[in-house]
Amino acid sequence: MSSTDAQAFALSLAKTLMVVIVIFRAGDGSLSVVPADEFDGDAAQIIREIDPFAR
Repeated sequence: MSSTDAQAFALSLAKTLMVVIVIFRAGDGSLSVVPADEFDGDAAQIIREIDPFAR
C-alpha cells in the first residue's frame, strides 16, 4: 500500500470506528493500518497515529 493510500484508509477507518489508528511499516516494507489497541509490533515501526478526537 502506498503512503497516500495508507493515510487515506487510516483516516477513513479512524472516523468510521472512532478509535486511534496506527500506520506502520510491516516486515516486508509495505505499509499497513490497524487500530492502536490491536498493534503489538515494534513501536519503532509506527509511521503515524491517527486520532479521530484530535483537532
